[in-house]
Amino acid sequence: MSFDLAAEEAIIRLGGGAKAIARQHDKGRLTARERIAKLLDGDGKGVGSLFRRENDSRPLFLELGLWAAHGMYAEWGGAPSAGVVTGIGQVEGRRVMVIANDATVKAGAFFPMTCKKVLRAQRIARENRLPLVYLVDSAGVFLPLQDEVFPDEDDFGRIFRNNAVISAEGIPQFAAIMGNCVAGGGYLPVLCDKLLMTEGSGLYLAGPALVKAAIGQVVDHEDLGGAKMHAGISGTIDYREKDDTSCLERLKRLIGMLKKDPGSPATTVAGESALPNSNDVRDLLKHILDPAPFDEYKAEYGETVVCGTGRLGGRPVGVVANQTKRVKTAAGVLQFGGVLYVDSAEKAARFVMDCNQTRVPILFIQNVNGFMVGRDSEQAGIIKAGAKLVNAISNSVVPKITLITGGSFGAGNYALCGKAFDPRFIFAWPTAKYAVMGGDQAANTLLDIQVQALKRAGKEPDAAELAELRDRVKASYDEQTDIRYAAARLWVDAIVPPVATRPVLLEAFEIAARHDDGREFKTGVFQV
Repeated sequence: MSFDLAAEEAIIRLGGGAKAIARQHDKGRLTARERIAKLLDGDGKGVGSLFRRENDSRPLFLELGLWAAHGMYAEWGGAPSAGVVTGIGQVEGRRVMVIANDATVKAGAFFPMTCKKVLRAQRIARENRLPLVYLVDSAGVFLPLQDEVFPDEDDFGRIFRNNAVISAEGIPQFAAIMGNCVAGGGYLPVLCDKLLMTEGSGLYLAGPALVKAAIGQVVDHEDLGGAKMHAGISGTIDYREKDDTSCLERLKRLIGMLKKDPGSPATTVAGESALPNSNDVRDLLKHILDPAPFDEYKAEYGETVVCGTGRLGGRPVGVVANQTKRVKTAAGVLQFGGVLYVDSAEKAARFVMDCNQTRVPILFIQNVNGFMVGRDSEQAGIIKAGAKLVNAISNSVVPKITLITGGSFGAGNYALCGKAFDPRFIFAWPTAKYAVMGGDQAANTLLDIQVQALKRAGKEPDAAELAELRDRVKASYDEQTDIRYAAARLWVDAIVPPVATRPVLLEAFEIAARHDDGREFKTGVFQV
């Protein structure tokens, strides 16, 4: 299934649409993306686009989770990008994680996916020790779905718990209230290190109507929780600002007081500009990595995985990438796309251990159908070999970043650093597929299950019925393997056009390499 990535992303970035944007402007407030554009370095350009400038192609704003909630919550009119904008950009030369409520989407209310998206942003910031900037403009929990937002350990309350833990770890947090900040959501900005608030905004546990209903007290918005009250009476906020522009200017100055980012190695230009028309992953690496030599590890062993070390932006990086294996048969040449065999799994496990020993970050490139099945593979110990690779990746302490270019199926996803194995970032091409198995295999399996159920019910489907049933099953499964389905649920952080792969990875590795916590690398018990 193909789609126009740029066109669909442009629609998502409109948030609640033109009328909702106009309402925000009528209140004298900027939209979330306009606020981010004014906050970041770069003269207010680039928040809705992918590239910086002609002499530096890395993203001006590395947006994460843009596709969150895509195709979800249709009964409520949808929630584009889950009603919150998250991503990494530079403010006064300091990289920060920005989390900005989009008040054009249901007044910035929190849907279940909004919570997941904010929690993912907090996790990325914590792992990479990035300062956090919250631009708050939210009506709080989306009440029709409160039971999916409020109570669980990975729901709304976890955000505030993270605020406290992140602060204790010495990672700076800034919050600017630039609209609504009500009910339990009020704790987020107050748990931050510095708190700004614009006039006309509101910060309170219950609004005027609820206060009247609960305790019979009649009070107006300003006396209850306006910026002037919190600046002069409660003392809750640190800075009172007249409008969005002055608030963002002050915020930039405060962030500019932070220690500068560690120096970065000089960026080099890739050797070739166009992407390769080739199934050999080594050709792709020529376009991603610097022109410096790529030192391939065990090049003639375990050939369905390519491992080796090169440089990205001058920085050392290890690579673990699936490779298509070509096998000659009587029927011609067969290609086995990204299948993991015993030798390739053991080779990759050993290479991951070596990268940890020398503290080299790792790029995983997935185009994997899974592990080889059958009698020969089982007798050779395919499960044992796969367990070694999973063990090594699970205990890896160096930064890991994953790129999915094609299939990401079954245990192959796990063994090459899928979402469950803590990659600092996980990106995917529009061509990527994400599921427990490929569409044809899944359709046949699911079809068999449904046919057996029909037979048990006394119905024997004819050939036409079988064909229709198979097409219906495959269409449903194909929808779930579409990478937009995965991105909507935050299984990947961003869908990246192939031509933008290098600049995005340059930025991601530069962010990830800011912090090495010095943990010792140890593995669990290996079956040998």
